[in-house]
Amino acid sequence: MKFKVFLLLFLQCSQFVVLSQNPLVSEIKISGNKRTKTSFLERLAFVKVNSQLDSMRLASDVRRFKLLPSVASASYEVVPLGPGKYRVEYRVVENFAIIPGLNVSQDVNGDLAYRTSVFDFNFLGQNQIVGGFYRRNVFDSYGFFWEAPNLISRKWGIGVNYQNNVLQEPVFFQDNRDVNYKFDSRAFEFRTFYEHNFHNRFMLGLNYSRETYDFLNGDLTQDLPLELGLDRLAVIGSYEYNNITNEYQYVGGFRSIFTYSFTVGAQGDTHLLRSFFIGRNDFEYFKRFGQKGNWANRLRLGFATNDTSPFAPFALDNQLNIRGVGNVVDRGTASAVINTEYRYTFIEKGWFAMQGNVFVDAGTWQDPGGQLGDLIAFENSALFTGLGVRFIHRRIFNAVFRIDYGFSLTDKVNSGLVFGIGQYL
Repeated sequence: MKFKVFLLLFLQCSQFVVLSQNPLVSEIKISGNKRTKTSFLERLAFVKVNSQLDSMRLASDVRRFKLLPSVASASYEVVPLGPGKYRVEYRVVENFAIIPGLNVSQDVNGDLAYRTSVFDFNFLGQNQIVGGFYRRNVFDSYGFFWEAPNLISRKWGIGVNYQNNVLQEPVFFQDNRDVNYKFDSRAFEFRTFYEHNFHNRFMLGLNYSRETYDFLNGDLTQDLPLELGLDRLAVIGSYEYNNITNEYQYVGGFRSIFTYSFTVGAQGDTHLLRSFFIGRNDFEYFKRFGQKGNWANRLRLGFATNDTSPFAPFALDNQLNIRGVGNVVDRGTASAVINTEYRYTFIEKGWFAMQGNVFVDAGTWQDPGGQLGDLIAFENSALFTGLGVRFIHRRIFNAVFRIDYGFSLTDKVNSGLVFGIGQYL
């Protein structure tokens, strides 16, 4: 009898020691989310009820929440409830996630070009993205998007979009003929998303498009067509490594985003437009300096196998890579671009912040039909520097109105203002 009592006491003490050494999460509470559904945040969180209390997983959950478009900031607190039992309390500060957008610039003819859009980045309270755009750039374009990266599970999601892009495309040939075409692309796209872990995400999809090129003006010779048209089916994909942390307008860490498109089938006039591969990788590095400084860098490398076609995929453009250079002033089948800027917050009160920035943008392009050696040719390079200002709403996702003025440091005579929504880098 005494042995049984002793054994029972021993087992109870052992259980107490085990529980003390392996504290458990008995409750999870999430506060501060008004539009974002609690069930959605719980599904994304690594920490679950009855799991072991792990500070690394708690920190990972906070970082995961901060990457959501609907979350401006997040934190956690651990509250003891009893021996070996704790309550985890997540606190989030929500962004307003219904975002209008407006970009204004000059088109290739020197007239006004603009792009308006409205996107909800927290559709149904689950950080789904739904919205569309209208663009006037010589011609009219529009598009509609829906993406649900976590629709099926924490790791799996889907998305679809339709775009009708109509542009005046300057085409630059080896003998310097400058010919303008009307480019009309109507494309439907289906995507699947997979989040392997916190840092690694994949996307794979199909894109079906009907593309036409119609001659507008320029030095057209007999060996160039008046019009081209084809139906194209392409496999698209991306891989993102993300080790970014952010706190309102401040960003730190490293990210790499590789995107590609490979045409697997095409029907039509493919004399100049044929099946080819396009790949691009953005390497991004951010570092904070003190309380108000932020250094942002991007190295963008692109390569396409349509090296014999003048319809090259990589543009030299104000909004894409070199601030101040102009709107689609050149194209290439390979490119290397470096952007670096230092941002400093001068005003930061409540929901509003204002930053100033100084930047340097540099890039080089391979001519259509050229060689990779074109990338080191001086005449194919651009080097610009300048100053800018940012007006930031800290409670609205990506609500950054930017103004930059860039001017050339080489013999290029271009310079000018660049307006946009969102940080350039």
